[in-house]
Amino acid sequence: MKLLLTGVNHKTAPVEVRERLAFSDTAIPTALDALKNGNGIAEVLILSTCNRVEITVAAQDDADPQAAIDSFLVEARRISSHSLGPQLYRFEGREAIQHLFRVAASLDAMVVGEPQILGQMKSAYALSKSAGVMNGLLESVMSRAFSVAKRVRSETGIGQMAVSVSYAAVELARKIFGTLTNRTVMLVGSGKMSELAARHLRRSGASHIFVTNRTHSRAEEMARLFDGTVVDYLRFTSMLPEVDIVITSSGAPHYILTKEEMQRAIGVRKNKPMFLIDIAVPRNIEPAVNKVDNVFLYDIDDLQGVVNSNLAERQKEAQRAEGIVAEEVDRMLARLKVQEVAPTIVTLQEHWEQIRAMETAKFLRKPGAFTGEQLEAVDALTRSIVNKLAHAPISELRRQAAHPEGAHVIDALRKLFRLE
Repeated sequence: MKLLLTGVNHKTAPVEVRERLAFSDTAIPTALDALKNGNGIAEVLILSTCNRVEITVAAQDDADPQAAIDSFLVEARRISSHSLGPQLYRFEGREAIQHLFRVAASLDAMVVGEPQILGQMKSAYALSKSAGVMNGLLESVMSRAFSVAKRVRSETGIGQMAVSVSYAAVELARKIFGTLTNRTVMLVGSGKMSELAARHLRRSGASHIFVTNRTHSRAEEMARLFDGTVVDYLRFTSMLPEVDIVITSSGAPHYILTKEEMQRAIGVRKNKPMFLIDIAVPRNIEPAVNKVDNVFLYDIDDLQGVVNSNLAERQKEAQRAEGIVAEEVDRMLARLKVQEVAPTIVTLQEHWEQIRAMETAKFLRKPGAFTGEQLEAVDALTRSIVNKLAHAPISELRRQAAHPEGAHVIDALRKLFRLE
């Protein structure tokens, strides 16, 4: 069997092409069935996400399924081969296995280390299993890919650092407060990034979210998202002593929070820390606020700096992960080679056992010449001799299976013992 992978991703094709090639979960079973019909294809996996569409197949060694895969993509997605061809990548054998391992480990993601792709691969695997097109070589490779991803996560820090502005804000808040459990949050304005930050905070344990906006209906809409409380925009500063975290993303052309207002708020709080996140451009919070004791202010540039630093650290961890993937690819290939030689070993053992049984039968042809114990002793002796003679050739077969030139040795051994 051989492995082939064909696909496009965010690096090779624009979103309009990826959209046209994409498969919904409901469309995948039909597509799997269409691909498996003929062309020597035994197993199929279709991975379709917003950033990639990939078809991986296991096919008979004497088959040539690549043309069938290309033509399926063109016909099923109604896209010309001329426009699609330059954007496709094609991998076979080692390269296909390496690519699958890298994708599972999130080394080929738009944001290195983001974990969503592993769940998407597991869903694609489940669809193939349900359709009965995942039961051999490809299944072994995919199972190992999931293990490789787990190993990368446990042995590197590739997924531990925030690489989005909204999540970086949450990580900074956690450093300041230690825990976000039962912390209160106020959203000032209705920017998308502030909404994302609030979602992260709520998932991290924040107990309640207050929302204020110059447009009251928009404040009510945002409050419903978080089961929060609307605060009148003209009075929100009076609520500051009650909140631990403030996120501002108002479109106001001037500062809506000043140093003096924050000094009053922190005084009422008896110097309990406050974390201010100013995502607005132009800024909503006077920079001098940072001079107030126990008030921690970060603007969009500060957060982006944290993100850039974390991305650099992830790249370092990615290098360690690449080493793990390379090691696991070698192990997978060695394992597959041993599996390939297994039928030869079985045939060789059967061949020797047949000879042993025939010769023993000739020796023991005279009935009654030997006692039952003597018959058992002869049988045990001949089996022991055959096993000892077979040990070295079989060990060498397994060893040669892991080497590129091993096929020649295996072929020679099959001819030597007339196993064809």
